[in-house]
Amino acid sequence: MATIHELGKAVHARRSEMGLTQSFLAKLSGLTRQTISQVETGAVKDLSLNRAERLAGVLGLSLHVEQPHARSRVASGTRTSALARAARTASVSYRKALPPARLRKILVDGNVSLDYAPYLHALLDEAPVSLLASLSEQLHGEVATSREDLWKNFRKLAHQVKSKRDIWQ
Repeated sequence: MATIHELGKAVHARRSEMGLTQSFLAKLSGLTRQTISQVETGAVKDLSLNRAERLAGVLGLSLHVEQPHARSRVASGTRTSALARAARTASVSYRKALPPARLRKILVDGNVSLDYAPYLHALLDEAPVSLLASLSEQLHGEVATSREDLWKNFRKLAHQVKSKRDIWQ
């Protein structure tokens, strides 16, 4: 039962950060608003793994099973930052790369010039939501901007570059 409460808290936090209503999240995930509410409060009676995974995926969250006492053995310093991964993702179709520092400024300020609009469109339209969530978390820690404000900027930028992705509507 603790897992359902953990999932509910994570869903509520991420949905709120992203500025999504329960109804809109229900539409995106194929669940009912009542189910979303029950998940968030921990009152859901039965939620299949498929439905839980679909809900988590829409929000860029993941479900995983962990062996007791299992620990990640990723050496410190070997993981690429979310900002660097996002800049690479935004640049994949372009000859000139979007510098991570420029991407940081665009995302924190919420404004994009015409020169960088195609890069932002590629990022916000095609990057996994989990990468955008990691990016939000990194920027939150680096520039002391709230997660909610960062997601608002993501949404504002998505509208500026005319992204068709459902989460930005």
